Amino acid sequence: MRKQYITIISTILLLGISEIVAQQDAQYTQYMYNTTSINPAYAGSKGVFSAALLHRSQWLGIDGAPETQTLTINTPVGVKRQIGLGVSIVKDKIGPVNETIFGVDFSYSIPVSVNGKLALGIKAGGNLLDVNFQKLSQFQINDPNFQENIDNKFSPQLGLGAYYYVNKFYVGISAPNLLENEHFDESSTVDSNDSSSFIAKERVNYYLMTGYVFDINPNLKFKPAALLKAVSGAPLNLDTSANFLINDRFLVGASYRWGASVNFIGGFQISNQFFLGLAYDREVTELGKTEFNSGSFEAVLRFELYKKAGRILSPRFF
Repeated sequence: MRKQYITIISTILLLGISEIVAQQDAQYTQYMYNTTSINPAYAGSKGVFSAALLHRSQWLGIDGAPETQTLTINTPVGVKRQIGLGVSIVKDKIGPVNETIFGVDFSYSIPVSVNGKLALGIKAGGNLLDVNFQKLSQFQINDPNFQENIDNKFSPQLGLGAYYYVNKFYVGISAPNLLENEHFDESSTVDSNDSSSFIAKERVNYYLMTGYVFDINPNLKFKPAALLKAVSGAPLNLDTSANFLINDRFLVGASYRWGASVNFIGGFQISNQFFLGLAYDREVTELGKTEFNSGSFEAVLRFELYKKAGRILSPRFF
């Protein structure tokens, strides 16, 4: 029974809906550790080489629930360190759908005040889409819409972002992909002019993020932050968080994804180079009340390379 619970996207497919809008971009609770995946202007903003690996398992216990892995790398380059370069790879799986998203990030920072900088960024890359219809239990046997899998369907991606930051404050706006690509099985026996043909369409995801660092005392910093995500055809997604950094080593905090989940965040600065972060989400929706859903789990490992040993930038923990 536990493994028979059908994911949202599988349910949509099984109901025979002919036009399917692709799900929103992959969701993260610890987005602050792979920010370039949603905003290319962030690349190089910390002034050091930075790499992060993240894994997210959503709705534990539900067969076919979303799973996401990301790798992000970014660094400043140039004599004045005004240029940022980055690479991001995202693997997202939900039910019969597998997506691999890869991008190259470029940013350029402009001093706009004594301490403030405005970075403008561009992301260029692509998306590989796989859909295995054989994983579905179809209501109509031999339904022509679901006979041919979608294999490595490529679509280009182009995104833009802006990011303003000082030592204790940041605000950014971005759209990681501005191209609304349509995916379909070109080898399908269904007439492409028929309105019943299968289509998966991407929508533009817009992000607005901000945060501020308060120095409570020399050993304690407090950072409230917010991330707003908007996409056509879906409700606004607002994620508000409050994080405390203790002795520049221990991170504890919580966040609330409005109408969706309560999230708990923890982290430890293992060394000057390595940071380990963990998060657990508990749904507040009807889905979270089912016996099948044990919540969502996320882990991130970040590596940062500093020129001088023992030097950790402070108070920047964003």
